[in-house]
Amino acid sequence: MSINALRHFLPVDPKLSDDEVIAEWKKRTQSVCKPCWELKYCPYGPLVEEFPLPPVVRNQALEHNEYLKKCLQDNVLGDGSPLDEERRLNFQEMVGAFKEEDYPESISSVDEESSCTIFGHLCPVFFVNEPFTETAEMRRIGRYIPFNIKIRVARRDNYTCQICGKHLRDDELEFDHIIPVSRGGSTEEHNIRLACFDCNRSKSANVDI
Repeated sequence: MSINALRHFLPVDPKLSDDEVIAEWKKRTQSVCKPCWELKYCPYGPLVEEFPLPPVVRNQALEHNEYLKKCLQDNVLGDGSPLDEERRLNFQEMVGAFKEEDYPESISSVDEESSCTIFGHLCPVFFVNEPFTETAEMRRIGRYIPFNIKIRVARRDNYTCQICGKHLRDDELEFDHIIPVSRGGSTEEHNIRLACFDCNRSKSANVDI
């Protein structure tokens, strides 16, 4: 995907260099879950089509350009129907503007793996995380849990392990990611719960909701 498209869709500081923007994109695609992988459901639906497509690779672009030239030469479309004047002008413009070097020889594995399996567009979850839902804040990604979230979770869960029900002292509190960070879980209050030492260690990277 072009750097201009990344800058347009990613909520990044415009002062960042191209390399820093690309690094941010790679970071997001590595650490943010893709709902369709595990939940088999897309919360974005048709909105996916509002996001960019991966770039067309060079051999595909060359093949399409040859098709356009053949249509112009034979005065018919690929299905045998006549080439109307509007399409002729459009095809001539595209052939005239075609530059082989504008197309990459291949797309990166990041772009390929970030594409929607249904629509083909790059998945919105890597760009916006949650702005289409309840908040415009970026999801917190990582294992560090801010102190204010720890306090709210401890009060909400009444100092009780949410797995086995054991009441916990202040020095026994452990904070468990319901959806593990390793599987794309965010470090936000709704994905954090209290757990005792034994339950937290036995859970490992399993999802237990």
